Amino acid sequence: MDIICLIGGLLLILIGANALTDGASSIAKRFHISSLVIGLTIVAFGTSAPELTVSVSSAIKGSADIAIGNVVGSNLFNTLMIVGCTAMIVPISMNTGTISKEIPLCLLAAVVLFIFSNDVLLDGGTLNSISRSDGLILLCFFLIFLSYTFAIAKDGNGENGTAIKEIPIWKSIIFIIGGLIGLVLGGQLFVDGASGIARSLGVSESVIGLTLVAGGTSLPELATSVVAALKKNPGIAIGNVIGSNLFNIFFVLGCSATITPLSIQGITNLDLSMLILSCVLLYLFGLFFKKRTITRVEGIIMVLCYIGYTTYLIMAQ
Repeated sequence: MDIICLIGGLLLILIGANALTDGASSIAKRFHISSLVIGLTIVAFGTSAPELTVSVSSAIKGSADIAIGNVVGSNLFNTLMIVGCTAMIVPISMNTGTISKEIPLCLLAAVVLFIFSNDVLLDGGTLNSISRSDGLILLCFFLIFLSYTFAIAKDGNGENGTAIKEIPIWKSIIFIIGGLIGLVLGGQLFVDGASGIARSLGVSESVIGLTLVAGGTSLPELATSVVAALKKNPGIAIGNVIGSNLFNIFFVLGCSATITPLSIQGITNLDLSMLILSCVLLYLFGLFFKKRTITRVEGIIMVLCYIGYTTYLIMAQ
């Protein structure tokens, strides 16, 4: 049964990602909106829906480590595995704004999360936690991010894909809604199947949260970015990853912590530091070497970094 859920979830995710990319790209072209903006908003929010569902429900149930671990693990998977795998298939080109603004904003989000999660280290507290006030601050950051994104759309900055098929508006909306439904249901099925298999093999809950659950809820981002890259639409591919990372920290954790304070026990500074380093790596690869392009070799390096990190988590049990 777990294997059926795993395969069925993956199929739903792939179908949903294809429909969502087609619908969002068509709307972007019709209204002359940058595909990067669509990737940072509609696609990012849709593919982050599984993380939002898992983290908020975990927070309500008192499972703070799953809520935080899901976000940290998902962002690591997004930055290293998704960008890496996508670049291995098709090198990802980025515009100047992505290098100078969006990626640094991702780095800021990771640093803010590190600060909010270190009450013991920075304030001499007795317990690390993300409080309601921290959650409200994260939501304020999210509003700033949205304002910036709308400013990009108004100014007409960013790039549009060169091979976007324009379809009727009603069909685009159906594709987007149907794609989102497929992504959310597929992500849930995949997580359930993967978690069941992991438990049967005796893997701990903390590792499941940081790896399988995080990876499963990030499969929509993986499928959407790979499909977008194959369709020669790098704006949605990289915008989806960056937007999802910002949504996860600012919106998902912001909502979760505002609902109930999140005490941090199983998530370590190693995990949070790895998140910061992944953003730095993405920035350096985009800025140097073959400028503004994540090459296949750089993609391989990013994937190897993620595999190394995951291997350490499993070996350290």
